[in-house]
Amino acid sequence: MKVILDHPNPFLLTHGGFQIQIEQTYAALRQIGVDVDYLRWWDDRQPADIIHYFGRPPVPYVKQAQAKGIRIVMAQLLTGLGSRSVRLLPFQKAAIHLARAALPQIATYPFGWDVFENVDASVALTPWEAHLMTYMFDAPKEKVHVVGNGVEEVFFQSTARPRDQWLICTATVTERKRVLELAEAAGLAKTPVWIIGKPYADSNPYAQRFLAINRQNPQFVRYEGAISDRVQLARIYREARGFVLLSTMESLSLSALEAAACECPLLLSDLPWARSTFKDNASYCPVASPTQMAPFLRRFYDAAPQLKLPAKPDGTCTMSSFLGSPCPRRLNASICC
Repeated sequence: MKVILDHPNPFLLTHGGFQIQIEQTYAALRQIGVDVDYLRWWDDRQPADIIHYFGRPPVPYVKQAQAKGIRIVMAQLLTGLGSRSVRLLPFQKAAIHLARAALPQIATYPFGWDVFENVDASVALTPWEAHLMTYMFDAPKEKVHVVGNGVEEVFFQSTARPRDQWLICTATVTERKRVLELAEAAGLAKTPVWIIGKPYADSNPYAQRFLAINRQNPQFVRYEGAISDRVQLARIYREARGFVLLSTMESLSLSALEAAACECPLLLSDLPWARSTFKDNASYCPVASPTQMAPFLRRFYDAAPQLKLPAKPDGTCTMSSFLGSPCPRRLNASICC
């Protein structure tokens, strides 16, 4: 069985949690003895039984692969859709169905709505995303499988340490993650927050505004860039007073799961992915302005030492019928079902 991993965007341009998910899927499959490789677009002789596509592949891509006897597993993050108000979903569903019925295929092709019905299997990170795949895009239920993000063993192996004064946010410095707004709220609430991550480009205006806030409030906003050493990052989670992620949209935050594995209290945006994953084992803040976020941040900071700790992520899962082998979920083999 030969498994090939494919993704449309180079890591050089789009680092982040999706990159870690892909790399850990590769590592997990190798660990259980699966013959796995990254797709070599220039190699027309590369063998493959399954292409595990991270993203939403074009329908012709899927059909061309299937014509060669290659099955397609799609791991599509419904980040924006999964964070949308439940009240709006029926209207969006009606618009999609109307467009598919009334417009020529050339007009609807770029949205890739049909691909959910064409792939051999779809992987969702949460039950909510699995529901959206079937409800919004008519994906066959028997082809949709829920596999949560895995967490590397280094975070489970970390030991308890004295808690420091800093709240931790590990995120890319970009609008969706709202680290600028978090920094502003930290200054207003006089609450120390350490933001770990980097922008997609240093010249990005959003990143420049964030750096300006950091310079204005160094006693409450700490920023030294990204940390690639996973052992060091696990130690930081263990020493943090709490973990904060107030993004506008997520699928299933890998950094939040890492913090949970290190028994770090969580403050998350009040969105479906967070509620469905952590339930009452986390604190929640509305997606709002820095002024509105500041009281939530301060209350969380004051209460963190007494808060209920989040449950640790699951340790293992079972491979789907594609592979039929036990797979360590902690290594994040998202081809599992």
